[in-house]
Amino acid sequence: MYKFKETFFKKFFNNISDKILELSEKVENDIQEELHKVDEIKEYNFYKILKAMQDEGLSDSHFGTTTGYGYDDKGREIIEKIYSKVFGSEDSLVRIQIISGTHALALCLYGILRPGDELVSVTGEPYDTLKKVIGEESEEDVGSLRNFNISFRKINILDGMNVELSKLDNVINNNTKMVIIQRSKGYEWRKSISIEEIKKIIERIKSEKEDIVCLVDNCYGEFVEILEPTEIGADLVAGSLIKNPGGSLAQTGGYVAGKKHLIEKIANRLTTPGMGKKVGPSLGHNREILQGLFLAPLLVSEALKGAIYCSRFFELLGFETNPKYNEKRTDIIQAVRFNNPDILIKFCQSVQQCGPVDSFVVPEPWDMPGYEDKVIMAAPTFIQGASLELTADAPIREPYIAYFQGGLYKENVKIAVLKTVQMLYDMGYIKI
Repeated sequence: MYKFKETFFKKFFNNISDKILELSEKVENDIQEELHKVDEIKEYNFYKILKAMQDEGLSDSHFGTTTGYGYDDKGREIIEKIYSKVFGSEDSLVRIQIISGTHALALCLYGILRPGDELVSVTGEPYDTLKKVIGEESEEDVGSLRNFNISFRKINILDGMNVELSKLDNVINNNTKMVIIQRSKGYEWRKSISIEEIKKIIERIKSEKEDIVCLVDNCYGEFVEILEPTEIGADLVAGSLIKNPGGSLAQTGGYVAGKKHLIEKIANRLTTPGMGKKVGPSLGHNREILQGLFLAPLLVSEALKGAIYCSRFFELLGFETNPKYNEKRTDIIQAVRFNNPDILIKFCQSVQQCGPVDSFVVPEPWDMPGYEDKVIMAAPTFIQGASLELTADAPIREPYIAYFQGGLYKENVKIAVLKTVQMLYDMGYIKI
């Protein structure tokens, strides 16, 4: 088998170095135990989704379409019942009209918060695209939370790679209405927060103010562990269908799951009061949303296996990786710290060449809307921006970290890593 792979890789990569192939074999041997753990989680989440679909009586009749207002869309209704069961929540809102994870989170903020309320982030700086939603002092009236006299405060309970619950002491005041927890590391060199840690954070916050709303930004985290945040005390979770839960089939959309009275308010924000969840045409997307959800545990597991392979390979090359290959994972993101802008850009450009779509394109850093720094994005994907597919992106700022995620096949990630390492080796950036 090794000789077959060696022949293929040499043909595919135009004589890849024997040293790199030998290192790849070592990586494969090193990560076998971690891959087995991923398979166990995949199996559990598959059973959970299968049972939810069976319990709710999913039928071929639910794959029909509605247009216009979207009244009486039985498929849309069954999707939201299934999501509620899978996420262990009272209700959910799953719509193609939600265009991104940031949009889903913004609906939660605008739906729940009112003038005079305070929002607190306990995971430090919010993700770049959410900063514009929250608002900045120098901005004009663009409709941010700040424009509606909703205040924002941030603290950071993370000390390096550890969560320090003591930092939550005396954080909540009478005006604090909502706390947001960003599960994934985003564009930070920090630990992503596990379900177990999220549970402790929520319990600590609720002990100070029981009716406070705890919102978890669940992007990149769905089905990485066996529980979701709403199963361990979160009032709301939000995410994107072109990430994990869409299973690479959903062409657009987002979701919010949580307490029924909160979902009602959020639905009123998405549409209008009086209409709420009753409207919103599915336009023929019900089948792909449901089938994508069914496939999600499998494809998340492939992305995780690729991330583990990537982490171990670059660790053996002497780069810092976060998380390390044998550390517990709670999202699909693999960060590699390059400390060099040229290596970072070359890495992303090489990943672009290894996907199925637009592999001939050479991405360059650009002023992407919603981001403070120039961003380079490798996205050789079937669906634009679908980060469950093979992608890599990074803000061009020190210490020049690549955020690598997705991969519908672990083997696609492997090809991307091998090609990137060969390129960096040929250019003299690394030694083996």
